[in-house]
Amino acid sequence: MKTLKSYRPFPLECGATLSALEIGYHVYGTLNAERNNVIWIGHALTADSNAAEWWSGLVGPGRLFDPNAYFIVCANMLGSCYGATNANSVDPITGQPYGKNFPIITIKDVINSHEILRKTLNINTIKLGIGGSMGGQQILEWSITKPLLFESICLIATNAKHSPWGIAFNESQRMALKVDATLYSNVPNAGKLGLEAARAMALLSYRNAETYNKTQHDDSEDIAGFRATTYQQYQGQKLSKRFKALSYLSVTYTMDSHNVGRHRGSVEAALASVQSRALVVGIQSDILFPIDEQLYIAEHIPNATFKTIDSPYGHDGFLIEYKQLESLLKSFMAVKCYEYC
Repeated sequence: MKTLKSYRPFPLECGATLSALEIGYHVYGTLNAERNNVIWIGHALTADSNAAEWWSGLVGPGRLFDPNAYFIVCANMLGSCYGATNANSVDPITGQPYGKNFPIITIKDVINSHEILRKTLNINTIKLGIGGSMGGQQILEWSITKPLLFESICLIATNAKHSPWGIAFNESQRMALKVDATLYSNVPNAGKLGLEAARAMALLSYRNAETYNKTQHDDSEDIAGFRATTYQQYQGQKLSKRFKALSYLSVTYTMDSHNVGRHRGSVEAALASVQSRALVVGIQSDILFPIDEQLYIAEHIPNATFKTIDSPYGHDGFLIEYKQLESLLKSFMAVKCYEYC
């Protein structure tokens, strides 16, 4: 991972200002002489900039996003603990970690930080911007903020404005985090138990009843020790080993902030301003970002195509069903712009 450090004041949408910021990022491949081979990937809630690891079915030598052909960029979100400025970072003004004083970061703020990185990397145009879930929220916001930047965009299992349903899930998780008395403590693994409970809640929205009934079914007649019980515990512990509770608190607030219509008249008007051709993909079994949300995006972006994929894994399907995604993307990327425009 590489790190970009900026020491210029960075104003935030909430009205606060970061006196400096860091952006951790990964690049794969080489920017060509024409600087027109860029693929920019937006990562989801608790993912990181190492897209070749968590999306290995699509990113890597011989894959659809091959670094031998493309210059692939993925940058960490502000607020995340994987290399970007976050609540555990030291505030240059106080010399202490931000902690509970870390301001609310919006999707627009994330995009503004990525704009700094884009310019530093000398990128003027992006061949394809792609992201699922919160990564899709970033790419959509960016394509509205900079309508001439992307030739094409692919938005997977995402929305134009975060729904009350999604916000309710996030707030429930934050309530679990805040019950943990260690959340704001200066101790190792602060907020660990709260984070584990929050992750267990989140997983229910990432999957669905069908997934659990198939994968966590018990054939025994036991009265305790169910597979679903230990699975939830395992998933919570798995996240607490790699993520920070305060960052989880922060990035859920960031997701809730997503609203492309803010200060633009309406969501419809904002979507109508997108000039990139777009592939919008929904997952039939997704209960967190239902396909109606993707269909709405596709209906209001002028040059958009709507497709669905089948998956028993619900929202997590965008991380798993790479063969279906690859098929859709191959067809989409093979079409010349003039066929849409």
